[in-house]
Amino acid sequence: MIERWLTELGATTWSVALRDSHYVWPFAESLHVLTLALFAGSAALLDLRLLGAALTRVPVTALTARLLPWTRWAFVVMVATGVLLFCATPLLYYHDLFFRLKMLLVAVAGVNVFVFHARAHRTASAWAREAQLPRSARIAAIVSLVAWGGVIVSGRLIAYNWYACDKAPLPAAVVAFTGCPVADSSRR
Repeated sequence: MIERWLTELGATTWSVALRDSHYVWPFAESLHVLTLALFAGSAALLDLRLLGAALTRVPVTALTARLLPWTRWAFVVMVATGVLLFCATPLLYYHDLFFRLKMLLVAVAGVNVFVFHARAHRTASAWAREAQLPRSARIAAIVSLVAWGGVIVSGRLIAYNWYACDKAPLPAAVVAFTGCPVADSSRR
C-alpha cells in the first residue's frame, strides 16, 4: 500500500518536474546540504560545550540563547528541503538502505534533543557556568554528536546506490531492512 502511494507521488507532475529540473533540484539539494552544515555546526558547538571540550568560559545558557535560533531555522529549512528531495524520487529513497539508516538516526537525535530539553536543560541555570557539566548533559552531547555525524555520513552514502533494490544479489539483511521486493526465482 505504501509503495503504491509512493509510486503515485513520484509520478505526479510536480514530482517529475522537480526530478527533471536543471535548476530547482540542484538548488534544493545545495540548500539542504548548506543548512545541514549550519545545523550540525551549531549543534556540534553546543555539544562540545556540554562535554566541556570547548567554550568552557561561556555559560551554557548564554551559548544556547545565541545558537538555538540559528539551529532551529537551519533545521526547519533542512527538513523542508529534505522532504522536497524525497518527493522527487520517493520509492527510490523509501527502499534505500542509507536513507533508512539516516531517518533512524534522525529519530534517535530527535528523541535525544527532546529528553535533553525536557530534563537536563531545565536545570541549566544551576550548572551553566561549570566546566564539568552533569552526566546527563554529557551523555546527550555524545549521543547528539554520534547521531548527527551518522546522519551526515549516511546521507552522503545515499548517492552511491550500493544496495538499490535492482542490484542483485542483495544480502538478506539488506532486503529485510530496506523492504526491497524479492524476485521470485521460480519464474526463471
